[in-house]
Amino acid sequence: MPDAFAALAALDAIASAPLSTDLGPLTALADSLRPADPADADAALASLRALDQLLRDQPHYAAALHQHLLHQLSVRRQVGLYADTGILSNDGFLHELLKRLTYRLLPPALDPRKLEDCLDLVFHDPHDTRWLCAVSLAQWQALWQTLQGAAPAGSPAPGGVDLLQAIQVLSYRISAIGMEPELLRIYDDVRAFESPFLMQNVELHQWLQSHRQALQDRAAPADDARHLLVLLDQCQHVIDRIRRQAQRIGTSISLTYRLLRLEQNLQRLRQLLALVEPPAPDERAPLALALMHELAAARAQQYSVRQLLAGNINLLARNVTENASRTGEHYIAETRSEYVAMYRSAAGAGFIIGFMALIKIMMSWLRAAPLVEAFLYSLNYSLGFMLIHVLHFTVATKQPAMTASRIAADIHRIGNGRDVDLDSLCELIARVWRTQFIAVLGNLSLAFPVAWLLASLYHWLSGHHFVDAAKAAHLLHDLDPVNSLALFHAAIAGVCLFLAGLISGYYDNKALYTNIAQRVVRARWLVSLLGLPRAQRLGNYVETGLGGLMGNFTFGIMLGSIGTIGFMLGLPIDIRHITFSAANLAIAMDALDWAVGPRLFLLSAAGVLTVGLVNLWVSFSLALWVALRSRQVRFAQTGKLLRALLARLLTRPAQFFWPPAETASTPPADVPK
Repeated sequence: MPDAFAALAALDAIASAPLSTDLGPLTALADSLRPADPADADAALASLRALDQLLRDQPHYAAALHQHLLHQLSVRRQVGLYADTGILSNDGFLHELLKRLTYRLLPPALDPRKLEDCLDLVFHDPHDTRWLCAVSLAQWQALWQTLQGAAPAGSPAPGGVDLLQAIQVLSYRISAIGMEPELLRIYDDVRAFESPFLMQNVELHQWLQSHRQALQDRAAPADDARHLLVLLDQCQHVIDRIRRQAQRIGTSISLTYRLLRLEQNLQRLRQLLALVEPPAPDERAPLALALMHELAAARAQQYSVRQLLAGNINLLARNVTENASRTGEHYIAETRSEYVAMYRSAAGAGFIIGFMALIKIMMSWLRAAPLVEAFLYSLNYSLGFMLIHVLHFTVATKQPAMTASRIAADIHRIGNGRDVDLDSLCELIARVWRTQFIAVLGNLSLAFPVAWLLASLYHWLSGHHFVDAAKAAHLLHDLDPVNSLALFHAAIAGVCLFLAGLISGYYDNKALYTNIAQRVVRARWLVSLLGLPRAQRLGNYVETGLGGLMGNFTFGIMLGSIGTIGFMLGLPIDIRHITFSAANLAIAMDALDWAVGPRLFLLSAAGVLTVGLVNLWVSFSLALWVALRSRQVRFAQTGKLLRALLARLLTRPAQFFWPPAETASTPPADVPK
């Protein structure tokens, strides 16, 4: 219930001076209505009903409050509230982000002459939006009808001229954004035809002129907005075409920001047009109240960093994960020949990683400063992973970040997460699982023996082991899944794998969006150095392989530097990767001449496998979560999917480890050779 004494005092102050511009009485009235718990919708509703009943019992209070509100509207600048609130600024994403961060620490000064700032002064509590929006529109409409019923006949409708000015501002803004060079570069059909972004402004001029005449002379007819609304629909159609085109050729934060801002202006313009020309006379008040709800919520979120990121990053993440999804197609073996090819590709990576594991240990012999050591480790990892990529080999732990996006794309395509074909999804997961299994097997089947052979060769040539007994014991301890932080460090490696997948998708998107192949060919110094044919081949390779190169490069930097960062910060953070762990196990066993008990060896081998499971699970879970969020999919059939997978595993377990016999209808897939 509202504070009755405070509400009466506020209404008395308003009734004594209804034409005052002081916001104090309105602020006091809002304070009396505010519930103790902003989320308590029942308390807020009870307060509004009590105020409504009070105004019905005291009509002079209702008439004074109605007159006071109209006077406040008449003396304030309303255009900014309608045309700017809830709409991204023209400053760009990074500038808007910095501005919001700054305003969170030090809010801007308020100007009482602007209506949007008056809302901040009256509803000054940061949680006011919660209870304002919790009250139903029907109750707000009932309160407004009470105020209108007590007002004298012939009271002017508020904000007619300001609405028209806001509509004009929005129309000019839509024309300007719609003709931005970045949008025209992606969808240049608007150059060849009459752009709807420009034509809507031409049509709006005629519409505004007729309505301004109608405000001055009520007998003058006003044009309707039907043709204008058709042009706005055409603008939205162009935006949708640009978005679809961006999924094919890539996008950027700048483009995503402009499209979101353009859509916000179109939506607001439609809302204001509906206020000026409501579908029916009795629908004006509900439309106005719905708009005020939206504006109030937007004012409360005007400094929200999360809201800004959610509106822009999800759209950009969609394109990034879309590229990862297309890459994920290459990591799913459909046929037995591709299954064998995947094993060969993974075995090649295991062969190189066996060398990388020994090179890292040799770098530790230098006893370099921590930062120098981190640089050397990162160089070893980065160059090794990039060599693996260039040779078209496969690191098994890089697959989940790609295949998760492929699964998310399949969920979105066949049911948007609600009515998914579980049989098709189970079949896809089975293909992913057996491909992942053979890739891990390929990595381990060569990483372990290659590392052991190299360590044995070093022992035979030098007369002493590659590492001493203390180092070997340390390597085995690092693999202990029970008495060490091996699984925690494996989870950190999984996060790095997930981030590397995102980076790979980002640079794939960037290479497409910036037409990197054409840019390479246009570099005169490069053409003169390599010749035109080689420059063209280089440009084509960079456009298709930049994401993979950058993903592997940054993944190597993360693996090489995290341990040093943990040492410098005094934190127990490091990385454990299944293939390198297998190589380290081989080096340790050679150093100890295999003179370890079976329990220790089995525990270390189990540590290698559990490290791999954690690597794969963490990277896959994070990648799947981001891919589903970027597509706005909420998968609600997890239980049914797990039961279907268990039933398939019990009835047809071989499908999870060996592909079925090839048939003529089996579609081809591009597996790394």
